[in-house]
This record gives sequence, structure tokens and C-alpha cells, in this order.
Amino acid sequence: MTKRSKRLKTASSLNDQCERDDIGKTKNLFRLLESELIETQHLGFSNYIPPYANARGTTLLGGVNFASAAAGIRDETGQQLGGRITFNGQIRNYQNAFAQIVSILGDETTATDYLSRCIFSVGMGSNDYLNNYFMPLFYSSSRLYTPEQFADILIRQYSQQLRTLYDYGARKVALIGLGQIGCSPNSISMFSPNSSQCVERINSANRLFNDRLRNLVSDINNNLPGAKFTYINSYDIASDILRNPSSYGFTVTNRGCCGLGRNNGQITCLPFQIPCNNRDQHFFWDAFHPGAAANIIIGRRSYSAQSPTDAYPVDIRGLAQL
Repeated sequence: MTKRSKRLKTASSLNDQCERDDIGKTKNLFRLLESELIETQHLGFSNYIPPYANARGTTLLGGVNFASAAAGIRDETGQQLGGRITFNGQIRNYQNAFAQIVSILGDETTATDYLSRCIFSVGMGSNDYLNNYFMPLFYSSSRLYTPEQFADILIRQYSQQLRTLYDYGARKVALIGLGQIGCSPNSISMFSPNSSQCVERINSANRLFNDRLRNLVSDINNNLPGAKFTYINSYDIASDILRNPSSYGFTVTNRGCCGLGRNNGQITCLPFQIPCNNRDQHFFWDAFHPGAAANIIIGRRSYSAQSPTDAYPVDIRGLAQL
């Protein structure tokens, strides 16, 4: 039986890809991160999907990456870093792409049907903590809201944004949960007393968001006709790796392979900086991001769940088959 999917996600990102007719000939997807490249390779893609800035006309039918670094669910998130396309801005770009797809395919009904068979990969929220809530010198959110209140605010806004995507044809949507931000070299360098222990107050806030995101998936699937949303549990996947690093080939989990300062986490990797010579043994590439070796594991488990808790209600392979 022929199956097709397309997909969308953000760095923080929104990506859309239309995948293969039979999990072997993907047509289209919206997506972003290195771990997602692993997922798309499983779905039949050989390269990254083009960025929206370079995708016009029929190229849109093959999948688009709408992601923007430092972007958040909240519009102010990441503003201390300069220009970025917020998630609301990414959604507006997607709406513009939708209008072009309508023009290409002839009418909204055909366009919506086409997009309903795409996989959308959406990964938002990390920057709302990294570059907002836990950055009190620049943002007041941590003084205005408890972690519970902030998670509620984020999920309410995220819910509205995701429903807009649904209104514009998104049906198969993989929502990527937050990882263990409190275990990043940056968090450890700033808040850990011993340069090795994860920062529980940050991880606790991340779990609050993830719990609500998982519940949102159930709410959307139960209340929006045809919705097939799924939650990818990046937090527990990363937790398993960090609890058992040697089982996965890692010898360093609290330092970046490339960076400066304590734990190579106070200043992230700079241009022309020489990285470590054993990068595949480092879980983190820089102050914030997992390296290629870690992303390969995360991507594989996102595509094909190794544990029942890796994805809910289905992994990405299962989503492609729906």
C-alpha cells in the first residue's frame, strides 16, 4: 500500500518534508537539525532540505526548512543575539509557502490534501529557556513567572501556533521535546558547583514543559479531525545516554568539544577555533548542542523507538505509515 508523508521543523525550527510514497521514496518534508538528517535519511532523503530563503516554485513541493537560530515560541526570545525569525515569523513564511503551493497545484483543497501527507517536524522551546527564562540579565520572565506558570504560558501560545499550522494543512506533525538543557556545558559552567553535575532547576523546568507538550499532543489528536501529532521524548533519550555514556561510546559528557572557558561552555565554538580531536567521544559539540555522534543516536531513536517512552503515541517511522 502506498504511503506518503511530508514533514516540518525548527533550530529553533519549523520544517516540512513530503516523504516517500512507500517510506522509500519520500516526496516532501519540513525539517532542520542534524538528528533530523538521520531521520530524513531513514525516510529516503539524501541531503538537507533547502532553507525557505532559497526555495521557490515547485521546489516547495519537495520540502522546506523554515528554521531560524535563536528563535522561540515567544517573540522576544533570543533578541539579545540580534536578527532571527521567531516561530510566529516562521509560520508566516509557511503561510506564504502554502499560498504558492495552492497556486502550483490549482486550489486549496488539492494543496491541503498534498500537505496532509507530509511530515512536519517542529522543535521549539529550548531558546525560550536558554535565551529568555534563564537569562535574567536580559529578560524579566523568571521574575514574573514561576517555572509552572512559564511552562503554561509557553504551551498556550505553542498550542495556538500549532493550530495555525493545522489550519494550513499540517496533519502529520512530530513535536520534538526539550532535551536536558541543565546538562549542557553552558548550564554546568554557569550553575554547577562542581563542573560536572547537571543543574536540576533547569532540567525540572524542562520537564514541566515536556509534560504539558505530551498532553497537548493528546488534546490535538482528540479534538482536531485528521490530526496525527506525535511527541518525541528527547529528554529521556538524552537522559539514557548520559546515564550510560560508555555504552554509547562517550567518554566526555560535561564539556563541549569546541568552546572556551569552564567546561568549554562559557563561550561557544568560535570561527577557526580548533576543536577536540576525539569529537565522537564527546556528547556535546559546543556549549549548547549535542555533537554528531549523539545526534545520530537521538535521530535513530526518534525514527524507530528503542524504548516505549521514546515517542508518544508513535515514532516517526510509525507516523510515516499512518
